[in-house]
Amino acid sequence: MRPYVRDRDLFHPVAVQEQEWSRGADGQGGERSRTQMPVSSVGEDRAILLGFAMMAFSVLMFFVVSITMVRPYVNSNWEEEASCVLLQADVLEEWVDCRGVSTVPCLRVTVNITGSKQRMTLHLDEESVLLAPQCFYIPKCQMDGAELEHEVLTVKNNLDTQLRSALSCFADRTRYPQDAILRRNYTLRKVLFALLWPSLMLGSGALLVGLVKLTQCLAHLSSEVCREAAGGRFASRYTQGKLYKLLRRSSMHSPS
Repeated sequence: MRPYVRDRDLFHPVAVQEQEWSRGADGQGGERSRTQMPVSSVGEDRAILLGFAMMAFSVLMFFVVSITMVRPYVNSNWEEEASCVLLQADVLEEWVDCRGVSTVPCLRVTVNITGSKQRMTLHLDEESVLLAPQCFYIPKCQMDGAELEHEVLTVKNNLDTQLRSALSCFADRTRYPQDAILRRNYTLRKVLFALLWPSLMLGSGALLVGLVKLTQCLAHLSSEVCREAAGGRFASRYTQGKLYKLLRRSSMHSPS
């Protein structure tokens, strides 16, 4: 009887350890089942919402820029650069209509293309050709009459100092053969600069969403790895418990 008691005392710590392992396995298994599906945090949800909002606003900005910059640049044919000789600058007696709001004085400038005897009407930019075909420059519409005259005369005096001098200008022989402009408002550089900001916003929004999704994917993979490692430990404990039972049975049936 004493050998059996000794064997029982020998394997008693192993039995206690097996019970602790089983309780630990059950507890950790329950916790693992509860944390099996990671839930995205509030910060991640807000980051994803911010990323999609940035992309939506960038699309809206692309639409606005395409109307205000890209389409006028595509339709503009003021690409022929020439040298214009300033011949005359006059203020017309008859004031012209300004966007249907008021009337403003008109400054007409006549130039001559270098190398030819063709006279053209010089305009400040593309918009001046459309607003006032006979004027080089028109001031703001909503101004006092005296201020309008003073501003136009100031521009005329500046041009008078450059009479008979050559200026760089642009011409459109097909659509406006009698007109030339002093500067272009719609150039490739300006269009690309206008498209830069919506492109940066679109890329930043997509990058933000991609980083959050990548973080969630890495967190899921980490939980999978930890779960597989914990499963391996539980399997080894289960094997040790089986070995203990086998040794216990063999000790019970062994001759005393």
